[in-house]
Amino acid sequence: MWTKTLRATKAGAYAGMAMGFLAGASFAARAQSFDVFTLADYSGEELFERFCASCHGESARGDGPVARSLNTVVPDLTTITARHGEFPAALIRDYIDGRGVDVRAHGTRAMPVWGYEFWVEEGGDVVAQNAVRDAINKLVDYLRSVQREEGAGGANANAVRQ
Repeated sequence: MWTKTLRATKAGAYAGMAMGFLAGASFAARAQSFDVFTLADYSGEELFERFCASCHGESARGDGPVARSLNTVVPDLTTITARHGEFPAALIRDYIDGRGVDVRAHGTRAMPVWGYEFWVEEGGDVVAQNAVRDAINKLVDYLRSVQREEGAGGANANAVRQ
């Protein structure tokens, strides 16, 4: 399961302490509260922002804050259609999943094997596999929606074909 920790502000801390005393619960317990999310709770765009944007950038152009520290060029994902002539949904789905991709055909695997990572976090069973498939399909649909017209390429539009 994916978690989002809620941090208390100074004003929130005072309010939380007052509520905690009133409800008979300690503030420490309230400060440690968190919400649990599954992959199903995220849209394709939210999945991208959470798991992909650090490398690929908020606009999917390969300019995320981590991209400069990598030894490989992070591709501009807004030009997939321009590079392939059409949007290769099955290829993109397989590449994101990563569990069945022959790395010898694609060079080294610098990108995480999201299919495995998601599967483990979702519980590692058949239900988890269905959740992974749905999440990757959401990511593929999101990437299809951010494609730019041919000729509108960015700085690394011709980066590694993915």
